[in-house]
Amino acid sequence: MWILGVNAPPTGWHDSAACLIDEHGQIVAFSEEERLNRHRHSLYRKPFSAARFVLHQAGLTPADIDVVALGWDSEQLYPRRFATDAEFLAYAVGLDFGPHTPEVVRVPHHQAHAASSFYASPFRKAGVLVVDGHGENESSTIWTYEDGAAPRLERTWQRTASLGYAYDAASTWLGFSFLNAGKTMGLAAYGRAAGLETEPLVEIAADDFRLAVAPLHENHGTATADEIKEQYDTVVGRWREHYARIAGTDGPDAPEERLADDPKAVLVAYTAQRIIEESVRHLAALTRKAAGVDELCLSGGVALNCSTNGTLPGPLYVPPVPHDAGVALGAAWTVRPPRRHTTALSPYQGTDVHGPDYAGREAALDTSDLLRTDLDTDALTALLLDGQIGAVAQGRAEVGPRALCRRSIIAVPNTADVNTRVNTVKNREQWRPFAGVTRRDYGERLWEQQEHLSRYMLGAAKATELGRQVAPGVVHVDGTTRPQVLHGDEAPAVGAVLDALDRHGAPPVLLNTSFNDKGEPIVNTAADALTAFRAMDLDFLVLGDDLYRKQDRTGGARR
Repeated sequence: MWILGVNAPPTGWHDSAACLIDEHGQIVAFSEEERLNRHRHSLYRKPFSAARFVLHQAGLTPADIDVVALGWDSEQLYPRRFATDAEFLAYAVGLDFGPHTPEVVRVPHHQAHAASSFYASPFRKAGVLVVDGHGENESSTIWTYEDGAAPRLERTWQRTASLGYAYDAASTWLGFSFLNAGKTMGLAAYGRAAGLETEPLVEIAADDFRLAVAPLHENHGTATADEIKEQYDTVVGRWREHYARIAGTDGPDAPEERLADDPKAVLVAYTAQRIIEESVRHLAALTRKAAGVDELCLSGGVALNCSTNGTLPGPLYVPPVPHDAGVALGAAWTVRPPRRHTTALSPYQGTDVHGPDYAGREAALDTSDLLRTDLDTDALTALLLDGQIGAVAQGRAEVGPRALCRRSIIAVPNTADVNTRVNTVKNREQWRPFAGVTRRDYGERLWEQQEHLSRYMLGAAKATELGRQVAPGVVHVDGTTRPQVLHGDEAPAVGAVLDALDRHGAPPVLLNTSFNDKGEPIVNTAADALTAFRAMDLDFLVLGDDLYRKQDRTGGARR
């Protein structure tokens, strides 16, 4: 039995993705469409290339698929839009499944989110908290999941009582897209560092929370996509009015690159962040109480808020794909859960760097303008210790929005200046922070410990005095970092460099950020890596087992 999970339009109109699992619930391959078609967040685009990739990985054709699982109830949101499942699949996925139409299973959005988190975790039983903008009929839900038992929905909050809407409004007030909530989170740290007092816009009750913007009447809890969009615009507009009143203006006074110097922008960002932190902490406690266990899983777009995640006590698990792309996996797992899951999910489920280009682009791999040598760990380590900034593209790509050292830009973070230099390389605002990566033992000395969050760089942690001393380039203005801990040889080049730094008596920690230029998705193939390497002011590129450097004008290696 083969199950193709998808996040696909018209319901999954951003972060479309495809995932293939077998009859045992084991993942064969999983990719976000943006990595293949090179359109950030893949807005309104079907997961055609991602679906082709996952099928190719298993040696299958579309006709071999038994079930297509969608992480939304498309029938509620778009009633009577598609006359048949075959018509729906043609629109949503775009593959030719042949004369036999696979069964289509429509999984409610929050259930797909919950499954993607619990079954990716090492827990046998857990409370699962899903918080996002909205599902079909809810904005936050509490579940109990247990191996061998049907999931139990414990509690729901209506769509317009949405924490995601409150954060979207702050992001758009700041001039960002709602898909750039990470920028709002990074800016909010300047408010925390300054000790700002914020107006309380959430009231915490014994078993509930009430937001400053009251929820709307919602037609008995169900609505079509058009009705939900109208409600979203209304509620987000009311939140923006609150932020405008707090700041005394309808938008920032400074341009985006200088927002950290704008007290009004910092205040709005930190106010929104405090809403999320206070509410999610309370919801997490309610989830543990409802499930009767301490083990907690988070999912939904709000689970990407690393600063909030870092305030929650363990045991806590957030998957590498808590956002909407993850419902492709969760929908598939709802149809066929994995029989055993005793370890956390490996995120390296995507395309091999030297694999085909499933989007059908021409792969230009001419490297005649570059200097190539075999990859040597000591030579690579020496470049980094010399202050050079480079990129790594090896093996199968990570899934999710965090680069986890197989599609990463790396540098030694021994000065605060490296933060400025890497932001310049990436064409980012200078107030944006970076994350650090190390091995487990050394990480225990650099920052507060996180049992699972640091596997996927999904939790902020307070840096220790040693961390601030040896790795200032990855410590944000509020004294936190978003750490990653590498286990074994899961990212060979970066892991080998960390071990070499340790042997040479240098602190075994690196700055790690995504390998992409501004506005671009994270690189996927070798052709993507070479294009980005040439376009960005990087000193070297690890591509598979090769090390590339740029030539200077005299034909030698650029220093």
